[in-house]
Amino acid sequence: MNEIAHAKFGMGASVRRKEDNALITGKGRFTDDFAPEGQLHAYVVRSPHAYANFSIVDISAAAGHPGVHLVLTAKDIAHLVPLRTQTPVKQPDGTTSVPRDIPVLCDGIVRYVGDAVAFIVADSVSIARDAAELMEIDWEPMDVVVETGAALNPASPLVHAEAESNLAFTGEIGDRARTEAVFAKAAKVASLTLVNNRLVCNYIEPRSCLAEFLPDEDRWSVIVGSQGVHGMQGTLARSMGVARERIRVRTADVGGGFGTKSFNYREYPLTLEAARRLSRPVKWTCDRTEHFQADAHGRDNITIARTAMNGEGKFLAIEIDLVAAMGAYLHQFGPYIPMLGVTMTTGVYDIPAMAIRVRGVYTHTTPTDAYRGAGRPEAAYVIERLVDECARKMGLSREEIRRRNFISPQQMPYTTPGKRMYDTGEFDAHMTLAMERAGWADFSTRAQAAKAEGKVRGIGLATYIEACAFAGSEPAFLALKPDGMIELKIGTQTNGQGHATAYAQLAAEKLGLDYARIEVRQGDTDELASGGGTGGSRSVPLGGVSVVAASEILAEKLKKLAADELESSAGDIELVEGTARIAGTDRFVTFEKLFTAAKKPDDVMADANIRQAEATYPNGTHVCEVEIDPETGVVEVVDYTIVDDFGVTVNPILLAGQVHGGVVQGIGQCLTEEVRYDESGQLVTASFMDYSMPLASHIPPIRFETRNVPSTTNALGIKGAGEAGSIGSCPAVMNAVVDALGNAFGIWQIDMPATPQHVWNAIQKARG
Repeated sequence: MNEIAHAKFGMGASVRRKEDNALITGKGRFTDDFAPEGQLHAYVVRSPHAYANFSIVDISAAAGHPGVHLVLTAKDIAHLVPLRTQTPVKQPDGTTSVPRDIPVLCDGIVRYVGDAVAFIVADSVSIARDAAELMEIDWEPMDVVVETGAALNPASPLVHAEAESNLAFTGEIGDRARTEAVFAKAAKVASLTLVNNRLVCNYIEPRSCLAEFLPDEDRWSVIVGSQGVHGMQGTLARSMGVARERIRVRTADVGGGFGTKSFNYREYPLTLEAARRLSRPVKWTCDRTEHFQADAHGRDNITIARTAMNGEGKFLAIEIDLVAAMGAYLHQFGPYIPMLGVTMTTGVYDIPAMAIRVRGVYTHTTPTDAYRGAGRPEAAYVIERLVDECARKMGLSREEIRRRNFISPQQMPYTTPGKRMYDTGEFDAHMTLAMERAGWADFSTRAQAAKAEGKVRGIGLATYIEACAFAGSEPAFLALKPDGMIELKIGTQTNGQGHATAYAQLAAEKLGLDYARIEVRQGDTDELASGGGTGGSRSVPLGGVSVVAASEILAEKLKKLAADELESSAGDIELVEGTARIAGTDRFVTFEKLFTAAKKPDDVMADANIRQAEATYPNGTHVCEVEIDPETGVVEVVDYTIVDDFGVTVNPILLAGQVHGGVVQGIGQCLTEEVRYDESGQLVTASFMDYSMPLASHIPPIRFETRNVPSTTNALGIKGAGEAGSIGSCPAVMNAVVDALGNAFGIWQIDMPATPQHVWNAIQKARG
């Protein structure tokens, strides 16, 4: 028994992660670690061209290559259903956008480098690769459009020749007539054009899928790295054209997801099809170059933003024109990402009027979809960069213009023009605290010291808010086991966040036992009928509420069993260290004994499904300080401070890890990461040799604390935290970069990533 009392590892305790021992001792099991007897390996033949007509002339040499068991092309899989977006957009004219589906295998035409044309199954991946070289394919490359800003140019090539343009959809929110009227009478207008650069989500574990067909059961068993087995089961069933119960999906350990592992990719139905045909287990594992080419990319927006102000700098209206790259096809949630993001356009500010147009465009590039924050980082970046420009336009300090425009606590609950209902928020308070912690008032002293060393120094802040843990629920199921352990089943899916620890803490507190005695089970559609998976920072806020409720129900059942055993009243029973005892006495019964005493299974089982009616709205302030060497263009983040409002903290260590990770991803986007295509559509950043990830040396110690105001929409007061670090970081970092470059060289606009070359070129241009 752990000597720590259960209260010390319940809600708010900084206990260490239960799952880490297995992971750091090499006992974790990821998809590629599973190797059933008779396993075969698959390889995808991909297009080397961004846009081309093609014909597969001959596959006989590949199919006859020693060790090859199967070669599939489009004509072999006509029964498989193309991958379709689940989020078409209702357009201003009332029509719904027409999706361009992702073919499981392309038939005669490819639309981006990495588009799939064949699937080879062999004894090993190397044999399958060799066989791919033997396929005879004729290619007829065509002209391409890869730049988001060029997609709507009438002179640009069409990604889908049957369409009239590369416009995928148009969405609008807000009141355009009212907004235009406000702008016409505004005392001041500030505007910016911003690029949110395209990114690759580089999780540690590349995607992998292992499929077996079980003829006796007439169904498949699939192991796949995912963010939710039930969502994957549904999309796989649609691709295969079968009932979902014919596919069992399991997810074991997952080495990072960040949104990008939520989706069904074409390799998965292909692996299932091959396993059925061959009656052998078939595994496909992505290599890193494939990951760059084929996994959904993130971001890639161009935004024109304007704010109307009165003579005192009060925001009156905001107007946004956003062009979002969809890639060559509409991905699973692709159109939803920018449409979700723009609902958060007004941020933490009281802005009465808003008009937003979003246009999704096709380009000859990898499709885009959710990447950590899924639209909300893009929205926060726009409003926080624009607010700094408003301050400059008005001649006000950056903190003063924010204070004049913050939504006040007295205005809560507050409904934004984007139809978001903020329940709580004390924005000025956490900004003031963050500025104090960061030494904002003393910045000029540090700037002078940097100048003496030939450097320029800048400081920036961002006051962000996001919507997450959206309306819904996540049921939890608890059961006492014969050995006195508690089994907790839930339909979320850990991707490394620490679910086994957080859920165990919540249950242990109510059941009065060590959190090590709570076994959390996720990731098997045979064990749970449904589950919402992990995404949108929903797991602990929604799942945790149900865990607590189910734990309370189970606690009452155990007390009733104990009362019968001890001939006492249930009201006199307390649960302590895995026992039920009469309070104030030494009479007790163990959990093991209670299991034996149960007359029916339901006596030691409980479940709950608590529904949340509205999203949660975490918010906070990030303050970043940078130093720039004008002679090299190198930007160094030298100090970073965060004060966040997450409502209630379940585990401070887990929370800090989530926030730190998000900040690192934001710094990477700001300073190093960028997907680039050449004029022919070749992906020139298809490896870590060319795509620059942030290093430990790029990240300073991060000063982090919370100033929490409990959520009123969540039963535990929790506000989701998984994506917040990536939402507040980009505007804070780039506002600091602009502060440095603007004050030193008059450069008041520079886009991400602020690489040394980009910064150096801007300085040289400013110097004339």
